[in-house]
Amino acid sequence: MAPYIFMERNGIHIIDLHKTVVKIDEAANALKQIAKSGKKILFVATKKQAKEVVAQKATSVNMPYVIERWPGGMLTNFATIRKAVKKMANIDKLVQDGTFANLSKREILQITRQRAKLEKNLGSIADLTRLPSALFVIDVYKEAIAVHEANRLGIPVFGIVDTNSDPKNVDFVIPANDDATKSLEVILDACCAAIAEGLEERKVEMADAAAAEAQAEAEKAEAEAEAKPEAEAKPEAEAKPRRRASTARKAKQEAPAAEEAPAAEEAPAEQTPAEEAE
Repeated sequence: MAPYIFMERNGIHIIDLHKTVVKIDEAANALKQIAKSGKKILFVATKKQAKEVVAQKATSVNMPYVIERWPGGMLTNFATIRKAVKKMANIDKLVQDGTFANLSKREILQITRQRAKLEKNLGSIADLTRLPSALFVIDVYKEAIAVHEANRLGIPVFGIVDTNSDPKNVDFVIPANDDATKSLEVILDACCAAIAEGLEERKVEMADAAAAEAQAEAEKAEAEAEAKPEAEAKPEAEAKPRRRASTARKAKQEAPAAEEAPAAEEAPAEQTPAEEAE
C-alpha cells in the first residue's frame, strides 16, 4: 500500500486522499457501466461496523449483499448455494399451500429454525440467479476467501483497502480507512450513486428502444395500409383493357354476322318481281 500512503505519524500511516478520490471516480465509472449493462454487483462486508451501512446502500440500488459469514464456495460452488436458496423457497411454498400446518410441532420447529438460518445467511442473495459480474469488498484482508474465489473465476474485484492489506489481488483499489463507518458511508454513497445512475440510463435506453420499435411497427403498418389500395387498384386497371379488348373482339365477331344478315334478307326481296312476272 506504499504508493497510496501520504506519510507516517506516531506509527500511524496516513492515506493520500487525493489518490483516494481518483480511485473512487475510477471505481464509480466502472460500476456504472456494469449496472448499465443490467448485471449484478455483489457487496461483501462481514465486519460489524460495516454490516448495517452495506445492507442499507446495497438495498437502495437493488443489489445482493453478504453481511453474515461468507459461505465457503459461494462463487466457485454456486450451484450448491442455489440449492440452499431453493430449499428456502420450498419451505415458503409449504407455508402458503397449508401443508406446513399439518405437520407435528417438532417438525414445524425444525423447519422454522432451518428457514431462519437460511434467511440469515442467504436471504440477501435470494434474487441472485447467476454469478455476479463484480464483487465489492470492504476489507480485502478479512474477506480474503471471497477475493480468492472471485480471482479464480475472473470476476473483477472492487475493494476498500486499508494500509494493513495487500491490494495486488484487487482490480479496483480504493485506499481508505475500512474501520470507520463514516468513511465507508462516503465511499458507498459515491459508488451507489454511480450504480443508480447506470440503472436509470439503462431504463431510459430500454424505453427509447421500445418507443423506436413501436414507431417502426406503426410506420410498417401504415406503409402496408397505403400499399393495399394500390395493389387492389392495379388488377382493376389491368382488367379494364382486357374488357375493352374482349368488347372489341365481340364487336368484330358481330359485324360480319350483321353484314350477312341484311344480304340474306335482301335476296328474297329481289326474287319477288320475278315471281310476280310468272
